[in-house]
Amino acid sequence: MLHFTYSSIINAPVEVVWKFHERHDVLQLLTPAWKPVQVLRREGGLDEGPITEFRLFLGLLPLTCLARHTDYKKYRLFTDEQISGPFESWVHCHEFADQNGKTKLTDHISYSMPGGDGVEFVSGWLLQVQLEAMFHYRNFITKRECESK
Repeated sequence: MLHFTYSSIINAPVEVVWKFHERHDVLQLLTPAWKPVQVLRREGGLDEGPITEFRLFLGLLPLTCLARHTDYKKYRLFTDEQISGPFESWVHCHEFADQNGKTKLTDHISYSMPGGDGVEFVSGWLLQVQLEAMFHYRNFITKRECESK
C-alpha cells in the first residue's frame, strides 16, 4: 500500500472551503488540463453513499472509475473510495480543520497498484510525482475560488 498526503492553508473559513467542495463542477475545476477528467455520473453530495463515475485519460487511453463516498463528517472530512477502476485500491480522505479562521485542507490518499510490489515501486513513484503536481494545482484553484469570497 502506498500513501500520499498534501496539506495547504486556505485563507477562508472551513464552511466556505467545504461548500466549494460541494459544487457539482468541483471535479472539473480541480483537475488540471494535462489530466482531463470527464464526469459521467454524480449522485448526491459529499455524504456517505453517493457515487461518482468519471473517465480519466492517460494519454489517449480512457480509464473509467467508479467511486463511493464512504465516510462523512460535515465541515470536517469526507472520503471517497474506488469501487472499480485502474487501481487495486484507492481511498482518498479530504480533511478540513479550522486554523484561526483559515482552513487547513489535508488530502490523504492510500492506494495500491495492480501487478504487485515491483510494479508498485516504479508506477507508485511516477504517480507520486503526478499527485504532487495535481495537488499543487488544486491548492491554487481552491485558494482562488475560496479566498475571493
